[in-house]
Amino acid sequence: MDQSLYIAVDLGAGSGRVFLSGLGAGEFFLEEVRRFSYPPVKIDGHLRWDLPQILEEIKEGLREASARARNLSRPVQSLAIDSWGVDYGLVDAQGELLELPICYRDERTAGTMEQVFERVPRLEVFQRTGTQFLIFNTLFQLQAHTVAGIPDSARHLLLIPDLINFFLTRKTVTEYTNATTTQLINARTGSWDLEMIARLGLPAGLLAPVVPTGSDLGPLKPDVAAEVDLPETKVIAPATHDTGSAVAGTPLEPGWAYISSGTWSLVGVELDKVLINDEVAAQNFTNEGGAFGTIRFLKNVMGLWILESCRTEWSSQGLDVDYDTLLNQVEALKDSKALIFPDDQRLLNPPSMLDAVTDQLKKFGWNGSAQPATVSRAILDSLALRYASVARSIEKLTGRKVSGLHVVGGGSRNNYLNQATANATRLPVVAGPAEATVTGNVLVQAVAAGRFDSLNAARQHVRENLQTTRFEPRDSVKWESGRQRFNEIEGSYVEV
Repeated sequence: MDQSLYIAVDLGAGSGRVFLSGLGAGEFFLEEVRRFSYPPVKIDGHLRWDLPQILEEIKEGLREASARARNLSRPVQSLAIDSWGVDYGLVDAQGELLELPICYRDERTAGTMEQVFERVPRLEVFQRTGTQFLIFNTLFQLQAHTVAGIPDSARHLLLIPDLINFFLTRKTVTEYTNATTTQLINARTGSWDLEMIARLGLPAGLLAPVVPTGSDLGPLKPDVAAEVDLPETKVIAPATHDTGSAVAGTPLEPGWAYISSGTWSLVGVELDKVLINDEVAAQNFTNEGGAFGTIRFLKNVMGLWILESCRTEWSSQGLDVDYDTLLNQVEALKDSKALIFPDDQRLLNPPSMLDAVTDQLKKFGWNGSAQPATVSRAILDSLALRYASVARSIEKLTGRKVSGLHVVGGGSRNNYLNQATANATRLPVVAGPAEATVTGNVLVQAVAAGRFDSLNAARQHVRENLQTTRFEPRDSVKWESGRQRFNEIEGSYVEV
């Protein structure tokens, strides 16, 4: 049996984990060795990431993974970093970080869409990049940064996982899947759209070469290797965008769509080429790079960020909102008709999520109790109905029927939401793996190492060695009424 182990570092927008994994014959070994948090902090007028802290936490996790591998008497083949998209940092000619990276939830991008579209029309931006318009895309962050003034000493702009790889290896590259989230990549060439960037007056000279998923970035720097006790360990660029890794780690059946469910919900299908036309633009879908030449055709839905933000506020009020207990209370509610539109931009980062949600409930005619179970039920039912709407749009845009939905990520553990999604979509739902991002990260490393000859073979290994849960649609009459009400709510909004 192949005894090699792989280290996967998975960074979410606020917390990170380090895993050790083995993929021997008949084996799917996955063990979390370290977990840490790093909420963004307000510094110098902006919401920022404490990157030095994140890097120290990663190195501590690598040390612990190395020690665990020795205890198992198994060699570490490689390590890889994935993270959230769009955010970046600047380094100077000496390789020093110039300032703490600004968080995508910061308000600096207000008004930047209009500034960009004055130089390059909105439709042309989409025709070039195939990327959905989100106010925090790197394109708009870089526009705001350029207007505010980029330090003269800046030499490289690197997205978060590439920035960490730089400090581990000194390689200045940008991995393809994460690059496609920036709205600066030409969707047809897979390279930076230098013509558009020049027209916008953005600093193209700071952008690093784009490399494909699975690229070998070489070994850890000697000083880092000694510090974490991983001599001669390779660093691989996985699908560095966490959703790219999550989709890579999803054992998709032909004709099925995926939902990467967590802070955000990414609802989409895997294509072999970009899909760019006026209707795709009008519905604000995106073409993001996937592992090994695939395209993630998807739409962002606000996700469980809404519920988690409400739980945080309830906890601060002294309410007991244990997750499992809350879901049991949600399921016990009868005929709740409370709904919201989860993609209302006012839910992106409001001062109070509870206030923002209850305002929506009142707007759409809900005059009942605003107890935690009721509000949670409204959020989860609305997410399921939004998934159903997006799935229908995918069918229309691609001309392909969606046969089922494969839910991965932390949200795959939410059985109420999984069943609600099956009910709302009238499609079967398969849930798992919960650690799809880590799984995809590891699978790409294993393909790069020659353990598998393709991503399909790696996914088959997961399919054979991982248990999933299936949900069949039910309660069709009740959910039909919910679909009609949600369609009216959704129809009152327009895309950003």
